[in-house]
Amino acid sequence: MNNILHSIARSWVTKSGIWEMEQLLEWIQERNRAIAVSIVKNKLIDSGFWYYDETEGCIRNKNRSFFRISGLQSQPIIIQDEIGYLGILCKEIDGVLHFLMQAKIEPGNVNHVQISPTIQATKSNFTQKHGGAKPAYLEFFIDARLQEIVVDQIQSEQSSRFLGKRNRNIIVYTNNDVAVLPSHRWMTLGQLKALMRYDNLVNMDTRTVLSCIPLYQLVDGLSSLNNITDHTLICSILEGEQPDILPRIYRYVNNYKMFNEDKSELVPLYSLKNWETRIVDGVEEFVCKSSYPFKVVFCDISIEGREVKRWTQPLFEAQGMAAFGLFTRVNIDGIREFLVHAKPEVGCFDQIELGPTVQLEALEQPETDIDRLFFKKYHAKQGIKYDVILSEEGGRFYHEQNKNIIIEVETDLIDPPPGYWWLTYRTLNKLTQINNILNIQLRNLLSLLEV
Repeated sequence: MNNILHSIARSWVTKSGIWEMEQLLEWIQERNRAIAVSIVKNKLIDSGFWYYDETEGCIRNKNRSFFRISGLQSQPIIIQDEIGYLGILCKEIDGVLHFLMQAKIEPGNVNHVQISPTIQATKSNFTQKHGGAKPAYLEFFIDARLQEIVVDQIQSEQSSRFLGKRNRNIIVYTNNDVAVLPSHRWMTLGQLKALMRYDNLVNMDTRTVLSCIPLYQLVDGLSSLNNITDHTLICSILEGEQPDILPRIYRYVNNYKMFNEDKSELVPLYSLKNWETRIVDGVEEFVCKSSYPFKVVFCDISIEGREVKRWTQPLFEAQGMAAFGLFTRVNIDGIREFLVHAKPEVGCFDQIELGPTVQLEALEQPETDIDRLFFKKYHAKQGIKYDVILSEEGGRFYHEQNKNIIIEVETDLIDPPPGYWWLTYRTLNKLTQINNILNIQLRNLLSLLEV
């Protein structure tokens, strides 16, 4: 494993692979030009496959597969009980570790094609409940031997939209020959990190898988890499032990889980008091009567190159842009730290997870002093290290984008209030190896980091 991790570290600082960056960008543009996509909003009754189940109070399909939409507390929620694969295949090519990435179209993507994992498939997909072909490269993940597995974690997804939704984040190393389809390209980790600087190019599923790489297991080798621009992050990976802080985090989180009296119960979707169906010009929406981050729409979808080329489904459509942000600092020992926040959410698998410093849904306003400080610095353009617009999961969400921001602050600026902690990358990376500790927003922000 340590040899593979060293290869990953070298790949992280390598921005020239068997394909150059310009070629990868042109490939994405060509895939966008070549593949026909049609997304037409319509009405639920037009589907013929999806319907409102009066008995169970949810929107579902006739096969009872994929997902359903019910009510939870005061909002719609997606229930997708199955666990899918988010898998990336990696291989040494010309002495450099490369990752096999896919140019994949999801129906809700704002720009159609985005860079996705080698395989991105629900259980319904790869068991062929949709009647289509099996996803390419599935055999590498189904048949992976233990010594080939770099990452294998079941991690949560957007808990404001899903009820307890999780996917299997997996990276598999192979020495075998791999036939590369036109929909796939080999890339270094450094190239993937550079591509994350482009708005809406690297999708959410790629970002969460890469965030799980167990870099904390490296014992040496990082400091000797060429082209390092952030030695404080290297120190944060190699030297950032924080044995005293984990018991405090666990105590806070476990107290919340033990004593929180807010209990979520599923209710019929169409019984939600503040939600209603609206039909305008033949387009049906299930929408909140007051401002809300999303609404439910119904779509007829046609996409070339998919296992199934035409289908209908509901999607959650964003009503604006969310903002997810991290404060970072370099402590007195020269080690980079990140300010994280314990964040409960309505659909969270176990009530609460560690999230970023700031996590505001579309239409939400800053509420805390830390929120207000973050946006004060952002609007003043002070200390901004990363500022990129990235998409959420396009298979269930329509045109959902968010701002991902990392801001550097002075070492002694913030004394964290209860529920906030300054954590090193090493600590965060260790916690990522445990299921359902870091939420999807925090994992995605950490995936942006470059050395």
